[in-house]
Amino acid sequence: MRILENIISDRGSKYAVSGGPCASAEEARAFIQTLCRTKKFAKATHNSWALLTADAPLKNDDGEAGAGMVILRMLEREALQNHIIVVTRWFGGKHLGGDRFRHVQEAVRLYLEDLRQT
Repeated sequence: MRILENIISDRGSKYAVSGGPCASAEEARAFIQTLCRTKKFAKATHNSWALLTADAPLKNDDGEAGAGMVILRMLEREALQNHIIVVTRWFGGKHLGGDRFRHVQEAVRLYLEDLRQT
């Protein structure tokens, strides 16, 4: 499991991104459970994620409407299959409007860049 913490901060909201190998809905649930064993991630407002499997694309907004689709589209552009990416947000008290989508995109971009470097 690769985790990049404190990568974006805006109006009190903080973001992290994580990911790793994953090939099914069951493995995605297990990945999220493992991530949430860390108290900080369990207390997050949103853990939005997406995954491209051989069978079908999977996503979950976790209350951050549209975030899963943003992640999924970026996975599709990269043709990155069997790898889950989770964008975590801790709400800071002020609504971000459309900026939240920009932050999700930036978090995924940073993750993909980090993944390429290893």
